Amino acid sequence: MTTLYDVPADELIEALSERLADRLEAPDWAAYVKTGASRELPPEREDFWTVRAASLLRRVAIDGPVGVERLATHYGSAKRGSNRYTVAPPKQTDGSDNLIRTILQQLEEEDLVTQQGDAGRVLSADGRSLLDETAGEVLAEITAERPELERYA
Repeated sequence: MTTLYDVPADELIEALSERLADRLEAPDWAAYVKTGASRELPPEREDFWTVRAASLLRRVAIDGPVGVERLATHYGSAKRGSNRYTVAPPKQTDGSDNLIRTILQQLEEEDLVTQQGDAGRVLSADGRSLLDETAGEVLAEITAERPELERYA
């Protein structure tokens, strides 16, 4: 059986975001919000919401139980001073808590993620099944393109 560890992360996230596109809907404010304090503009990608949801689902599967704070730290980046032209050394900033929390709540409504008390969120059986099915499809596509990888399937 193929798991999320058997396929490249970027290809798994792209395939998973296509499967989540009809299940999740971005709120109205998602087009205007930045993804963290270190960003100057909101994301330009139209399917950003589902791509971030797929990435969060994968991250919860790997790190779970995990909370919003730890995920915000993972999705953060370096911020340079007050603007991009300063000479101050960069400092680590977190990603948007609200964005992550809202996506996790949507994933909970779809029964892909569940809360485990105060420990954080973990992947549900439906979420694990969705990840494994998608990983199997991605691996089949990869082996169809490169037959020499058939032995890993």
